[in-house]
Formats: sequence, structure tokens, C-alpha cells
Amino acid sequence: MLTPILPEGWPTPRGYSHAMLGQGRILTIAGQIGTAPDGTLARGFVAQAELALRNILALVKAAGGEAQHIARLGWYVTDMEAYRESLAELGPAYRAVMGRHYPAMVLVQVAALVEPEALVEIEATAILP
Repeated sequence: MLTPILPEGWPTPRGYSHAMLGQGRILTIAGQIGTAPDGTLARGFVAQAELALRNILALVKAAGGEAQHIARLGWYVTDMEAYRESLAELGPAYRAVMGRHYPAMVLVQVAALVEPEALVEIEATAILP
């Protein structure tokens, strides 16, 4: 079980947690991009982000966990403006995979990803019971 940590007087964050406290087995997940099992890369930012999250959740489930066991997500995007412009679509896509579970997150823009056509790569840390 993970517990969001929010210091007294801090405003409640929207769409993420400042910190998550948990106890259990730690699962670290390498950066995932929006590729299907056959290696096909999804088209568009939201489609790639949703598939990357689905890949992360598949790995968590393979280790015996669920979305609520994901303590941290690290997002790497090649275009911050594309991320911002996609928020109206990204929110529902995120919730379709993660529900209303909002782990601690970081989002940074990078110059490039290893896969030249990838627009987003997401890494994760889960704490499994």
C-alpha cells in the first residue's frame, strides 16, 4: 500500500503526488515507449504515452502488482509544447490505464530519445506488497 505524503500547509497537487511512502518489494522499470508487442510504434503523442503506460502496467502485473503499486513515474518528452497541447486528451488516456492513481512524477524535455520516432518515454518504480 502506498500513501501520498503532503506536508501540512502545502496545496494538494493535481494529477501527481509530491511523494509516496510504501513498504515491500521494489520493482524498477526501464523507460518504456509506445510500442506494441509486435514492435509497432503508436502514432501521436497521446497514443504513445498511453501505450507506454500500458507497457509499464503489464510489467507491474507480471511482477504481481497493480497500478496502485506504482510509486513513481519519470516522463521524458521530446516536445514540451506537444505535451501541454495534449493535456485535454492525455488526462482521459492516463486514467484509462492508471485510474485515479497519481504517483510521484517528474516530466522533463529531452533533445532526443533512442528510438528516433518516439515522442515520450516513461520509466517507473513500483513497490509491491
